Amino acid sequence: MLVFGGSSQIGHFLLPRLLAEGHDVLAVSRAPRALPTGVQWVVGQLPAPLPSTWPPFSAVISYGPLLPFARWLAQVPLEGAPHVVATSSMSAQSKQDSQVPAERAVARTLLEGERALSEACVRRGLPLTILRPTLVYGAGLDRSLTPMARRAMRLRVFPLPAGRGLRQPVHADDLALATIAALRPGHAGARVLQIGGGERLTAAEMFARVRASLPVATVSVPLTGSLLRMGARWVPHLRGPLSRLERDLVADNGELTGQLGIVPRPFRPDAGCWTSVR
Repeated sequence: MLVFGGSSQIGHFLLPRLLAEGHDVLAVSRAPRALPTGVQWVVGQLPAPLPSTWPPFSAVISYGPLLPFARWLAQVPLEGAPHVVATSSMSAQSKQDSQVPAERAVARTLLEGERALSEACVRRGLPLTILRPTLVYGAGLDRSLTPMARRAMRLRVFPLPAGRGLRQPVHADDLALATIAALRPGHAGARVLQIGGGERLTAAEMFARVRASLPVATVSVPLTGSLLRMGARWVPHLRGPLSRLERDLVADNGELTGQLGIVPRPFRPDAGCWTSVR
């Protein structure tokens, strides 16, 4: 199996699971790596050139940007019809109407990448599964909850934003499990599957659970609605995230469970979730 993003937070959980099932794994990374033992690593990064010839694969998995992967897949010679699994993001939906132009651009890029990948697979007759996750956590590599947790551990202060919008954080290992399930016989096909965690909770409760999981004591600093509105007004890069605190950002796991049999875990983080695996 060929894996792009093997050193990502999802790849951290996927690679050992593939090896445990007896698969031969070839993983692409921007820097030389040695672990986990048993994986053959190739140094490279899309869209930079990669080897022009590859051995036959039963699956090609990508946890990186969709557009470069779609363009690579459209032109690289591959034997047979490997099943393609890639990750997008629920931001493709939730940021379409953002008040921040850069976030609307993110949504457009995700949707364009999904379309390009689907078209490339249709032209080549390759089965495709695209996973659209909500907020991903679990390996200390995310750019949302982990920075907040580490800052709080360093400063011993934890800002607790108010927010009644529902959240559904999904563990990176559940995405790895969904990837493997999509590759099982009988699951071939072109589809986009939403995947969120096994529990919906308010944004305020999500932040509170992150604080409770920390290995050090912190002082909580409640951020009221008026303070958040002020922050959105004066700190442009926070305008998008703060404006969504009252909105539900969730996924419908119905198709995921019905088609792949995956039931993601509830949000029960521990201190290890915020420790980088690199």
